[in-house]
Amino acid sequence: MDMQRVVRVLRAYWKAIVALTVVGGLAGLGWSALQPRVYTADASGYVAAMSSDNSTGAALAGDQLALSKVKSFIDMGYWRSVAEAAKEDLGLSDSPESLVQRIQVSNPVDTVNVRVDAAGPTPEAARDLAEAWIRGMTKQVDGLNSAGSGQGAVRLVAGDSARLPTSPSSPNVRLNVAIGAIAGAILGVVFALVRRAFDRRLRAARDITEAVDTSVVGVLPVDKELASGRAVFSFDDIKDGRGSFAHKEAMRELRTNLQYVDVDHPAKVIVITSPLPGDGKSTTAANLAVSIAATGRSVILIDADMRRPVLGGMFGFSDDVGLSDVLAGRAQIEQVAHQVDEHGRLFVVAAGRTPPNPTEMVGSQRMQQLARRLSDDMIVVIDSPPTLAVADAAVIASWADGAVLVVTAGRTTDDMLVRASDNIGKTRGRLLGVVLNRVPLRGVDSSYYGSQYAGYYGYGAASGARRSWWRRGWFGSAKRRPDDDAEAVADPGPRRRAALPPDNVSGLRTLSQRRTAGGQSGDTTGEDRESAVVATKPAVSAQEAAVGVRRRRRP
Repeated sequence: MDMQRVVRVLRAYWKAIVALTVVGGLAGLGWSALQPRVYTADASGYVAAMSSDNSTGAALAGDQLALSKVKSFIDMGYWRSVAEAAKEDLGLSDSPESLVQRIQVSNPVDTVNVRVDAAGPTPEAARDLAEAWIRGMTKQVDGLNSAGSGQGAVRLVAGDSARLPTSPSSPNVRLNVAIGAIAGAILGVVFALVRRAFDRRLRAARDITEAVDTSVVGVLPVDKELASGRAVFSFDDIKDGRGSFAHKEAMRELRTNLQYVDVDHPAKVIVITSPLPGDGKSTTAANLAVSIAATGRSVILIDADMRRPVLGGMFGFSDDVGLSDVLAGRAQIEQVAHQVDEHGRLFVVAAGRTPPNPTEMVGSQRMQQLARRLSDDMIVVIDSPPTLAVADAAVIASWADGAVLVVTAGRTTDDMLVRASDNIGKTRGRLLGVVLNRVPLRGVDSSYYGSQYAGYYGYGAASGARRSWWRRGWFGSAKRRPDDDAEAVADPGPRRRAALPPDNVSGLRTLSQRRTAGGQSGDTTGEDRESAVVATKPAVSAQEAAVGVRRRRRP
């Protein structure tokens, strides 16, 4: 792990590191509060040489003798006899061994002084023990001198009495708090590094390329309008007021990357899938189709997730009639493919009622022939179920031109990505690339940098911008026209009835209606082109009423 990644990890877990640092400091403070208070007092004496005259030479010789003897007196300070003398002097019940543990005898450098530091539970006890100890040492020195012949050459003179300590010497609260905080910080850093090392979630494009041998064709940032659910944005007007600049530009980048994945064999049948539900594959598929249609190319978006269909509800019509009816022979593609834009370039096919065998149905020859016929004239985008949940996506990828895998930053793990990629590879499907979805725009895990240029290019929603017709239709906030009630179907309709189509769209038109309109305007070329895609079959209003499709006249 390089230093840059370490810094990113520490930034990602800075709250945990700070918290553990504070906890460590509080632990040191608590430990200090539980320890008994110990006070330390000191007493000192000095070694004096005895001389018969007061000459300068004798004084110098005495000083040298005292310096040589003071080292011996240091060791004398730990004698048992000194401890017993101090015990008897103070009338203590402690053993000599325990008293010695509370004493420290030292000699300041280049001096003839002897310093005794004594510890005690109270300031007075420490002071009394230090004084008694220095007196005991004096008695021992005098006893040694009297045991010899005549007066000793040096003697230990007790100095000033010990000063009364004002604060305890132990525990050292500041030191304990500092040690606790440092230990907590180290523990926090170790926790962050270990957690990130065992964290298998994908957070950046680098994590994807390290897990699988494929490229990242798109990085979609977090959009606040997608936080509460699915949404489809308009890509015709960059200032339509719906959807962030970053998300739209990322979707355009995804569209461009897919066009250049293989310029010699461009993919015209694209499968959008994900490892698990909730990764945003349906929203990505819908916005990708809208983005491609914004370039002037015809696109048909097919909901092949028959178990949990959502595309019909996103575009404002029912999911009860669609692909399953076409594959079962109950309807033609012209009857269920709804035109959802104003320019006749984007069509959406709902999933239809859930069949008993969805996997076999999407892998059938009829499904493949349908997709191939449609791809002759338009781009086919298929929204398929998750790869790890069911086998539908792998089956569709086996005959499609390519598959796009949508993963969620901070949610999808690398083993999920590997398993999903392997499932597609086992059916000899072609993985065009991976889309990293919901990447944070800010923070340590942010991987998208385009949003910072929105202000430079003048992009962004105006304060009074008109709401996107995609969202007005989805939330059901568009005002109904007076003739809507007359066109309403009396039957309660299918089990999943979505919001009404928006007002500023010409209405939900089928492929057959598009062909009829082209023929009336004299556009024979357009009619021939549509004939190459599907067989001619006029729309019957009774059939559309039966399947719950609302039709409107173009304004």
